[in-house]
Amino acid sequence: MASRSAPVKPATLEFDHVTVHYANMVALKDITVKIPHGALVAIVGPNGAGKSTLFKALVGLLPVQSGSIRIHGKPLGQHKNCIAYIPQREELDWHFPVTVKDVVMMSRFGELGWFAAPKHYDQNIVDENLEKMGISDLRNHRLDELSGGQQQRVFLARALSQEPHILLMDEPFTGVDAATQDITLGIFELLHERKVTTLVSTHDLNMATSKFELILLLNKEVIAFGKPTEVFTHQSVQAAFGDHLLYLDGGILVEECCPPVETGKKP
Repeated sequence: MASRSAPVKPATLEFDHVTVHYANMVALKDITVKIPHGALVAIVGPNGAGKSTLFKALVGLLPVQSGSIRIHGKPLGQHKNCIAYIPQREELDWHFPVTVKDVVMMSRFGELGWFAAPKHYDQNIVDENLEKMGISDLRNHRLDELSGGQQQRVFLARALSQEPHILLMDEPFTGVDAATQDITLGIFELLHERKVTTLVSTHDLNMATSKFELILLLNKEVIAFGKPTEVFTHQSVQAAFGDHLLYLDGGILVEECCPPVETGKKP
C-alpha cells in the first residue's frame, strides 16, 4: 500500500479507524484520515470502493461499526445542520410535486423548524443562491419539469442555502451539461475561499488532478491522501484500480471504461 500523507492544518473531519458494513459486507475498513479545515477534496476510487458509503456514514445514514468520526473535534451528531449532502441523482425522487423554490427553502428548516414561516433572511438567502446558480427564472417550476443539469443546480442551491460548514457531493458531474459543470466548479472555488470544507466523489481523474487541492484515494480502505502529485503514483493507483486503467500523456490516469487513447506510453 502506498504511504499516506496529509497537510498539517487544523482538521474539520477526523476519521479514526472507521469501519462500516453495508448489507453484511465490509464497505469501509479501518479508515483513518484527517481532512483539513476548508479543504477542497476529491474522493476517488473504483465502483464499490466506498465513496458513497463514506458520505452516508458522515450524515448518519449508515452506522459506524467501529472507530469514530469527529467534526471540529466533537463526535458525529453534535453539530446541528453542519453538513449539506447531495447524493447521486438516482437516489433522489425527481417526480415529487414541489417547486424549485420550495426545494431550496427546505434547506432552512434546520434553523426554522418544520412549521415556522420563513423569515426575511431565509427568503433572501434562497433568492441569492437561486441567482448564483442561474435558475431564478425557474423558481416556480416543478422539479420534474427541469433538465438534469437544472435539477443539479437546484440541489446545489439548496445545499448552499443551508450555510453548511461541510459540503458533500456524490458524483455531481454525471449526466449534467457543460454549463452546469462550469458553474459547479466555480461554486467549489468560492466555497474554498470561504473555508467551507468540500468533499466531492468523482470518476474523472483528470478533473480531480486539475481542479482539486487534495485527493483521497479509496478502495474500501485509504490507499493515499494528499496532493494529486503525491497520490496519483503508479503504486497507489494500481492498488486502487488494479488493471482497469489507461495511461495518458503527462501521467494522467483514467478508468478503462473510457475510450482508448493512443499515447505511445506504457504502464
